[in-house]
Amino acid sequence: MKNKLKTFLPHLIFLGPASVLFAIAVVIPFFISIYYSFTNWNGISKTAKFIGLKNYIDIFSGQSPFLHSVIFTLLLGLAIVVLTTALGIALAALLTKCFKGSDLFRAVFFLPNTMGGVVMGYIWRFIFLMVIQYLGTVLSWSVLKLPWLGTPGTAYAALIIVSIWQGAGYVMVIMIAALAGIPSELIEAATLDGASGWRIFWKVKIPQCMPYITVCLFWSIASSLKMFDVNVALTKGGPYGTTTSMALHIYNDAFTGNHYGLANAEAIIFFAIVFSVTFIQMYFTQRKDRELQ
Repeated sequence: MKNKLKTFLPHLIFLGPASVLFAIAVVIPFFISIYYSFTNWNGISKTAKFIGLKNYIDIFSGQSPFLHSVIFTLLLGLAIVVLTTALGIALAALLTKCFKGSDLFRAVFFLPNTMGGVVMGYIWRFIFLMVIQYLGTVLSWSVLKLPWLGTPGTAYAALIIVSIWQGAGYVMVIMIAALAGIPSELIEAATLDGASGWRIFWKVKIPQCMPYITVCLFWSIASSLKMFDVNVALTKGGPYGTTTSMALHIYNDAFTGNHYGLANAEAIIFFAIVFSVTFIQMYFTQRKDRELQ
């Protein structure tokens, strides 16, 4: 008993405070949010009337436009995850080769990831509304004259462009570390067997980098599904609410419409979607990693 207490006491000392803070900041508010999702609380009144599953019924019956935000966010996330990961891997493959200025290029590509989403969104808003339009007028290129934030299609593309510009550098840094850690013996053996550079990349390097790719996918999926700051600063959900992400929609319902009960129900559904998608992604990538090993 004394030995068990001696073993448990250090764990309690180190993990206890952090566990208490986590419970106060995350666990308890989560369960409170579940309770309020079954009420019609407006965030102001002292009482909240219990209405059962009405908020969830309104969401899934289409009375709330939240389902449109879900579909938009999933499509946006799919495009961002695929393109960001592919571009990050391509940049890493290029910049792992030693050439003059490679370190500078690494810093330049990673720099956007250090910027806040709101600042970056407003910068790109200026670029899309002023700079690109001016270049389109000067160069007479029709693609540059498009109303980049004025139609659902171009606004969707603008969000993808900004998200890739921000996230590709982060994936690049992780993949550079992954590629640099591959044993040189494997590359030399494949070269002696007559494998081309492209075949070495796909058959040797990519399988060795799967744990790192899993991390990149996990990060890009989570960040794209939880997009808020860039969405607010760049498109504000427009035009006509067509580019409203799930997080922005929940924010609007809670703090603009004062529908806190409905917003909490949407937040619970949001949590379930993010958890399910990341769990499925982790399951398949880890299974693929085991197959390659």
